[in-house]
Amino acid sequence: MSKNNVLDHKFSVAPMMDWTDRHCRAFHRTITRRALLYTEMAVAPAITRGDAPRLIGFDPAEHPVALQIGGSDPAELAAAARIGAATGYREINLNVGCPSDRVQSGRFGACLMTEPQTVADCMSAMQAAVDIPCTVKCRIGVDDQDPETALFAFVEAVAAAGVTTFIVHARKAWLSGLSPKDNRSVPPLDYDLVRRLKAARPDLTVILNGGLEDVGHALAETQTLDGAMLGRAAYQTPWVLAEADSRVFGEPDRGLTRAGVVQAYLPYIEAQLARGVRLNAITRHMLGLYHGLPGAREWRRILSVEAAAPGAGADILRRALAAVEGEAAAA
Repeated sequence: MSKNNVLDHKFSVAPMMDWTDRHCRAFHRTITRRALLYTEMAVAPAITRGDAPRLIGFDPAEHPVALQIGGSDPAELAAAARIGAATGYREINLNVGCPSDRVQSGRFGACLMTEPQTVADCMSAMQAAVDIPCTVKCRIGVDDQDPETALFAFVEAVAAAGVTTFIVHARKAWLSGLSPKDNRSVPPLDYDLVRRLKAARPDLTVILNGGLEDVGHALAETQTLDGAMLGRAAYQTPWVLAEADSRVFGEPDRGLTRAGVVQAYLPYIEAQLARGVRLNAITRHMLGLYHGLPGAREWRRILSVEAAAPGAGADILRRALAAVEGEAAAA
């Protein structure tokens, strides 16, 4: 795939640690055919020195899907990017946004906002190593940085290395004093700053991330940007993705139902169970499917409690589906 054959970034689901694993992505793909999906971050040393097939393996049915990696060593990131491209990913994304203690001690993630030239060097090495697009996901700044100055300087330096796509989480990251969880909600959002970045660099593809609640919100906030990335809302209330293909990409409405999505996902679940995967490792990503509807509590109970029992099989999911659909019909 040529680097010029850029993926459609109009609408995507964010990379989220411990959430967007292969089972989550397979589930999301049953709801939306077009949204670009991202892996949870994998650190470059783990990819290059560990069990890469286990760590970053995926089902081709997940496409379009991109691999997010973390690191700050250009040679190691280039090696990880090569493995990712050989595995079949269509994009390699560098994490310059995660605020956890682990990424600070490892000198990657959001702390690299203070080292734009390091990021530029890393991206140069990655782009030279693979023939698929390499992109960056960043914050608007960290700690005491002035976001307007920090974001523009960061993008200028990294764009000079040939990067053309930036996914911007429109919050500053506080590396001292806030937990990773608080960093997802406490620092104020600044969507206008991201728009000013796009206005200043119309040649770049600029994607908005942070605080978007659903497809409608994403569309409303990205009239002058190139796309939107949904994070926690896509995970916690996955049915919001059902509108993406028609509203964002203009495709005919498929008339999806929640029950239909579950039925479509069952063959994947049964195949994974046959490989020894525990049921709750899969169904944990489905807990929010019926959010706000009659029967949602029973749905969550069955999928979180009974699915965790040793040897639990797909019949548990069928029973949960019957319970929630039965309660909805009686409501």
